[in-house]
Amino acid sequence: MADFTVADVKTLREKTGAGMMDAKKALVEAGGDIEAAVDALRAKGLATAQKKSSRTAAEGLVGVAVSGTSGVAVEVNSETDFVAKNDQFQDFVRKTTDVALTLGSDDVEALKGAAYPDGGNVSDKLTDNVATIGENQQVRRMKSVSVEKGSVVAYMHNAAADNLGKIGVLVALESEAGADVLEPLGKQLAMHIASMFPQALNAEGLDADVIARERAIAQEKAAESGKPENVQEKMVEGAIKKFAKENALLSQMFVMDNKATVEEVVARTGKEAGSEIVLKDYVRFQLGEGIEKEEEDFAAEVAATLKG
Repeated sequence: MADFTVADVKTLREKTGAGMMDAKKALVEAGGDIEAAVDALRAKGLATAQKKSSRTAAEGLVGVAVSGTSGVAVEVNSETDFVAKNDQFQDFVRKTTDVALTLGSDDVEALKGAAYPDGGNVSDKLTDNVATIGENQQVRRMKSVSVEKGSVVAYMHNAAADNLGKIGVLVALESEAGADVLEPLGKQLAMHIASMFPQALNAEGLDADVIARERAIAQEKAAESGKPENVQEKMVEGAIKKFAKENALLSQMFVMDNKATVEEVVARTGKEAGSEIVLKDYVRFQLGEGIEKEEEDFAAEVAATLKG
């Protein structure tokens, strides 16, 4: 049985900036005495590295970059919106996004270890920023898209500077059509994505857990209707189909005219251009989305380690 709690681990991390496992180990060795654990971490040199790392960073910027038929979106968080307006922070996000574009992957750890244009690596520069700006900052996530032929179009909603803002979108269009066709189509699709927040490209890509939750809700509503079981089953399936149609990008009604689906708009544009266009992939990064859930998962992870 542990002589300390999840709250003790959190407190120790706030005092020292130590990692979760280092904090837990120090508390175990100190018999739950937080101050003794602080001293032990300081003695090991673990209390000064990234001292501010336990503060929640939910502000910041999303950066997007495109080169040829490849594009990437990166989210870098800070504690306050004030830092997001800082020239040093903006320069870091822009250069880090450019570095990410050269990697062609979604591996944040690889990005942190990649060479930074001003020397050292991205992680080194991030640590320097934390020290000089005085707020915790995190390279949180990245996602790349590419096509063999066609265009990747970037769009930034609520832009703070060129290719930096709060909602970054990339649209990957595969086609033999020219940029004069693909660029305007891509921008319109990106604006739609920013506004309508699709959860997947198509119905098959929707998260299974999300569908299961929607099904449970639909079943409860159907049961309350008091209708025959076979009718209830049809009601449930109808609700799931409606949810999928409204949340999968290709089947959403195109926000620009609300008369055709996104899939129909893409097909029509390709037909008019004389070359098939395929909406292959997209990225939509909204600053801070999901951070609250991540913190809940982190708390559960801490609790699990205390039982181990």
